[in-house]
Amino acid sequence: MVENLAEDVHAFTSNVFLVTGDRTVLIDAGANFDVVSAIESRVDDLDAVVLTHTHKDHVANLEAVKDAFDVDAWGFDTSVDGVDHEIEDEETVVLGDHEYVAMHTPGHKDDHLCFYAREPGVLFAGDLIFEHGSYGRTDLPEGDHQELVLSIHDVLDMIEKDLQVMHAGHGQSVTTNPYGSVDLSAQTALNDAE
Repeated sequence: MVENLAEDVHAFTSNVFLVTGDRTVLIDAGANFDVVSAIESRVDDLDAVVLTHTHKDHVANLEAVKDAFDVDAWGFDTSVDGVDHEIEDEETVVLGDHEYVAMHTPGHKDDHLCFYAREPGVLFAGDLIFEHGSYGRTDLPEGDHQELVLSIHDVLDMIEKDLQVMHAGHGQSVTTNPYGSVDLSAQTALNDAE
């Protein structure tokens, strides 16, 4: 089961996904709200925190979560404060009850990862891809529009057309034609690069 703990939060934060099952994992820690209490009201323990990337709105609550649950954080770049273990490109990661392929997808930030499980057809897109053809900003440090275009196309090549849901780093999860949102984002980002 996937639940967005930041869904009703009215502060600047990323989405924070609690994925329960065989391996209970928090995807991103968010910012500016009491995520620890939100977790404690749903589960007794966490097995890991997995990061899509380390922009402040995704990791400001990370230390509080690590302290409260005595848990380690996994991400692409262990040189970043708070990231304890590396997830390599194309590594398999268990989130909840399913195996996901980690994809290194720079462009929004150098350490950005997306996670895709063919079965059950779920994509965690972080801040790379959003609904309706939107995509992550590239005007922040480490942003690179050309890399972002390539990363979106890499995701498009990886996912199946019967993708069931895309969980993005901000906004609502996409359950109606999520593949179409990824495809449109690829086209929009490419057109904006020209």
